Amino acid sequence: MAIYDEAVLGERCVLPFCAEPEEIRYLRRAVRGALGRWGAGVAAEEAELAVTELATNTIQHVGHGTAAVLVMEVGVDRLRLELHDKSSLTPVVGSGGCEAECGRGLHLLAAMSLDWGTLLTAAGKAVWCELPLAPVRRCPRSHRAATVLEAYQRLAGATTQGPSARAALAASATGVIADLLYWLALQGLDPVETLDQAQARYETGADAA
Repeated sequence: MAIYDEAVLGERCVLPFCAEPEEIRYLRRAVRGALGRWGAGVAAEEAELAVTELATNTIQHVGHGTAAVLVMEVGVDRLRLELHDKSSLTPVVGSGGCEAECGRGLHLLAAMSLDWGTLLTAAGKAVWCELPLAPVRRCPRSHRAATVLEAYQRLAGATTQGPSARAALAASATGVIADLLYWLALQGLDPVETLDQAQARYETGADAA
């Protein structure tokens, strides 16, 4: 299992990884986590699929064990993914969907992307694609919640890794709510009343910005 050296600058994420089949699931998990922190978790499924195809293409056509870097960046209406490797060989999508020549991955990538292509770099190349990301998906409320939850997990020593990631997230969210209610009581405020107000706000969708 790889431990990714993740550098996040604003809404840009850099994930170095080793191009091996068993590494792809950890790379997908890192992608989903970054999108969740950015409030763009709705796009995670498409992003994971695109990253799988990009990484698989590198494994098949550059070589197992290749040092590679995935760069993700969120724009106003799209998500850009770049996979950098040290080969200058440019992938070409063959006619007729020829799997032997180019693999189905690039055809799938082209079909699901707004645009895609290859850039030659000083170290090799970057295969990139851009996925649609409607502004509504980048919900500020979701972004704030993800930031709070991530900080809480660090303080509590919790983790979202492993097959029960969804259960771990639910447990951490429950912990955040319970601790907030306890804190409110210590301040002499009514936890039940605050919880009712929060429930009402959630149901109406008010103050989502």
